[in-house]
Amino acid sequence: MKEPNGTSFYEYLGESKLMGSRCESCNALYVPPRPLCPSCYGEEMAWEEMSGEGELMAFTTVHIAPTAMIEVGYGRNNPYCVGIVELAEGPAISAQIVGVDTAKPTGIEIGTHLRATYVKRGDRSFLGFEPAA
Repeated sequence: MKEPNGTSFYEYLGESKLMGSRCESCNALYVPPRPLCPSCYGEEMAWEEMSGEGELMAFTTVHIAPTAMIEVGYGRNNPYCVGIVELAEGPAISAQIVGVDTAKPTGIEIGTHLRATYVKRGDRSFLGFEPAA
């Protein structure tokens, strides 16, 4: 989904903004944004900035990493965590969970309050979440 100014979801991440789309017909909210509402098939979607606050619903640690994650240092001896985060606004999104001890995943708890963080890798930003202080 692009705004009239041409900004995309990933460009907003580069600006440290977590954006979703709200259907102007049925008010449903989606993150990441969608160009068409799957609930009512409405085509009038508007950008909406999320607070970046949420709660960990599910997670896993990844030891066998894809190439892109291996290139930034993750793998068998340095696993990373990914999770599903339910945002304060309602939608859920998957993202890397940073600031947790992946060597002892039993210390990672469902229900942990998280906040969005923006992980820079090269010239791109990726969505992550970290435990809120």
